[in-house]
Amino acid sequence: MSDQEPQSERFSEGDEAPVRKRPRPGERRLQILQTLAAMLEQPGAERVTTASLAAKIGVSEAALYRHFASKAQMFEGLIDFVDQSVIGLIRQVTDREPAGAVQASRIVALLLQFAEKNPGMSRVMIGDALVLEHERLQERINLLFDKIEAQLRQSLREANAASSTPTVDTQVQASVLVAFMQGRLQRFARSGFKRLPSEHLQAALTRVLERHP
Repeated sequence: MSDQEPQSERFSEGDEAPVRKRPRPGERRLQILQTLAAMLEQPGAERVTTASLAAKIGVSEAALYRHFASKAQMFEGLIDFVDQSVIGLIRQVTDREPAGAVQASRIVALLLQFAEKNPGMSRVMIGDALVLEHERLQERINLLFDKIEAQLRQSLREANAASSTPTVDTQVQASVLVAFMQGRLQRFARSGFKRLPSEHLQAALTRVLERHP
């Protein structure tokens, strides 16, 4: 087993996406998604339109629709990246840490670090970027957090085995951790990405997970 810490991945490459006159197959599609993510990283950004996205890339709106059937499909591409990254990070933690409170804390910490590295994705994760978009996008985000909560319950089950009400304690702790994550992501986005999700994180997680008689 490697001692190397799990690392979250950054998707956007910044404000300026590289433009090629003749993009290789699949390159323009990735460029569109990276540019959309970069636009979502701007503090106080307005709702991204296909017109503003096309202008940022330097192509026509019609060119966008040669790669995506709709703007909702573009957001689905971002959600796919979030989903794959989150599941990958969770797998890294569960492979390295035994089940328990430490494992749960590491999962929460890595997911918040992922959002910190990808501010635009944090707006997707809290649904802020999905307002007025197709409702299936928010449903996918809800499903993602359901999967995170299910994993946290699994991680915490052993830690609460000695409790007189282990099932209830585990469900409550997992629910509180998910609400804590969502609150941190909301604060991050609402502060213009100034209040970092990792702020005093370990102390906060210790308080959330401490057991009371």
